[in-house]
Amino acid sequence: MLTRLALALAAVTVTGAGIAARPSPTLTAQDSADIRTLYARYNWAIDSGDADAWATMFTPNGVFVAGGKTYTGHDALVGFAKGFHASIGSHVKHWTSNLDITPTPAGATGRIYLLLVDFGTKPPSIMASASYADELVKTPAGWRFARRTVTDDAAAAPKPR
Repeated sequence: MLTRLALALAAVTVTGAGIAARPSPTLTAQDSADIRTLYARYNWAIDSGDADAWATMFTPNGVFVAGGKTYTGHDALVGFAKGFHASIGSHVKHWTSNLDITPTPAGATGRIYLLLVDFGTKPPSIMASASYADELVKTPAGWRFARRTVTDDAAAAPKPR
């Protein structure tokens, strides 16, 4: 009986050590730099009205979720980008900050704050405030968004008096 208990304890110890010893996913410095470049190129493409370049920031069947609508695949993404730029013009720019990248077994997740700044007003004004939540994958063409979700910031409800 004592031998079985010792063997069971040894098996638990070895199994537990095996779990603890598994390396967690990591990103190289180059991966981090490439992901930051992806985020910047995304903003430049959408702001300049280059819908095709913007859509290439996603995987071929990438997903973009904004305003309660989901756009999946290259053609839908191009359509969104064309409509977005046509509706706001070239005087509105994306300003993003506080990028947080976390490695995952499938690639990485990212999150970042967004301000849409309207330079058509004097002084420039904030048109929208939101955040992105992203699933990123490394493809033969480089890092791409597999899924990108925009969440508008909602004003806090006024406190009852």
